[in-house]
Amino acid sequence: MRKIINDADHVVPEMMEGFVGAYGRYFRKHPEVNAILSRQRRKDKVALVIGGGSGHEPMFGGFVGKGLADAAACGNIFASPDPNTIYEAAKAVDNGNGVLFVYGCYAGDNLNFDMGEEFLRDDGIRTAHVRVQDDVASAPKERMEDRRGIAGDVFVVKIAGAACDAGLSLEEATRVTEKARDNTRTVGVATAPAQLPGVDKPIFELGEDEIEYGMGLHGERGVLRTCWQPADVLAEKMYAQIMEDMDLQAGDEICVLVNGLGSTTITELAIVYRKINELLEKDGIRVYDADLNNYCTSQEMGGFSVTFFQLDEELKSYYDSPCYCPYYAKGELTDGSYRPDEEQETVKKAENEEAAGEDKRDGDVSDGEAGAAVEPDIRQKGVLNELSAQDARRMLLYIADKIIEKKPYLTEIDSAIGDGDHGIGMAGGMKKAKEKLEQMAGEENAYAVFEAAGKAMLMSMGGASGVIFGSLYLAGAKGMEPKPVITAKDLARMEQKSLLAIQERGKAEVGDKTMVDALAPAVDAMKASCNEGLLPMLRAAEAAALQGVEDTKKYVAKFGRAKSLMERAVGYQDAGATSVWLIFQGMREYVEG
Repeated sequence: MRKIINDADHVVPEMMEGFVGAYGRYFRKHPEVNAILSRQRRKDKVALVIGGGSGHEPMFGGFVGKGLADAAACGNIFASPDPNTIYEAAKAVDNGNGVLFVYGCYAGDNLNFDMGEEFLRDDGIRTAHVRVQDDVASAPKERMEDRRGIAGDVFVVKIAGAACDAGLSLEEATRVTEKARDNTRTVGVATAPAQLPGVDKPIFELGEDEIEYGMGLHGERGVLRTCWQPADVLAEKMYAQIMEDMDLQAGDEICVLVNGLGSTTITELAIVYRKINELLEKDGIRVYDADLNNYCTSQEMGGFSVTFFQLDEELKSYYDSPCYCPYYAKGELTDGSYRPDEEQETVKKAENEEAAGEDKRDGDVSDGEAGAAVEPDIRQKGVLNELSAQDARRMLLYIADKIIEKKPYLTEIDSAIGDGDHGIGMAGGMKKAKEKLEQMAGEENAYAVFEAAGKAMLMSMGGASGVIFGSLYLAGAKGMEPKPVITAKDLARMEQKSLLAIQERGKAEVGDKTMVDALAPAVDAMKASCNEGLLPMLRAAEAAALQGVEDTKKYVAKFGRAKSLMERAVGYQDAGATSVWLIFQGMREYVEG
């Protein structure tokens, strides 16, 4: 598939540059991170920050505006923003009244926004969050907290924006937003897969007579593959599932959104709504407002979703509150209200002058730009029995190059049961780690090398992988007494500490089909063989990690995008576990020489 881009590594920053260039009267870009900030926000209220992966436009950046979000933290394509982007976006719009975050319930978003909130609370800024979980197909009603957030984001963001603009306290704005979240249900179908920029294959494949029922916003596989069906049949099935989950009664009032996923036309959406409206009238459900549009897309994915948002008098008052951005507007507008005033023009001029001469790509590095480090000395010949700080640095550079080279392989594995972004995220994080490591040629503390590489990954990757794989290096090394040389026992202790930190944050156990399935047995092997020396220990860890990868093929996923597939994920290996194995393989290869 041909996409209208320049370089796959620069899609997000170039998209944001064009977006802000076109709508500069409404938005400005954060000068340091990929975040969109509103020019029209009130200064005396709770700040509303939304966010998630790019590739869903106009969600999320397109829902920043008057009566909507004050800022949007934007990650790479289909990957959550990293904690630093979330932190900086919130800092830029905080007015001293607290920050409310609204985002979809995905593992990567949950981990990264949680960490962003921790950073803000360390600065004395009050925070709260509401995770949208409207996808009825992704988990049963008794496990609402495991449901994904899809097109229901539109209604939840609308209500949250109105509640914050009404001057409610952080606690009250959170309560109202939670009520909106709890009153929202969505189900969707995919008729054609999406394809990530720079990736040769689509995320998944569909036959000409097949549809994917219950797919997620990121384009990951749905929960059921069925034969092609007419619009009315699909609409009836989706209507029945939402009604069963929502328990609507005659006389209830709802808002309806029929949302296209990127390549579905308004004509098709209208045909679907025709049947939905007929069913609602038959059951005595009143439609207060309806919308047919492409708000939460998944690149060029074919298909649509249906969302019901149940109203009460309180929610109706916030829904009727005026809001405006270039992609979404409700309520009464006054002509000229949204033209930039003299102050905004002055700010914009100053920002443009400040940005002159800066790299417009916010430091993104292509494969060719992340070249090998310039080494002041070379690795000693033969097998290494311990790691000096510079040995550790060169080993991590070697691993980074290995992962970058394996980006297509990791993408292919992740595309089978995920959304295909794991290889892209890992390669991007490793490039940032390389940049940092190349600046540490004189470092004498071996632990500092691991810590710096892990922090660079954590602050740049986004997605669940950013937090988890950044912690693989960072958590074990952080707080350790500085040492110029580390032994096999030191490395084993460090990885044990990392494993515990990863499990504490991510809650995954062996058997959950995550990277822990490879990391835990590798750490066990390290503890059992660390007295034998560095190379024997790493050989044992590599073998154990590989077996862990193979074991993931037997498991039903408990976390991540694959969890909604249930038994359909059996037979496929986990991409995160595969990356763990490649990292230990890289350690062994480097130490072996």
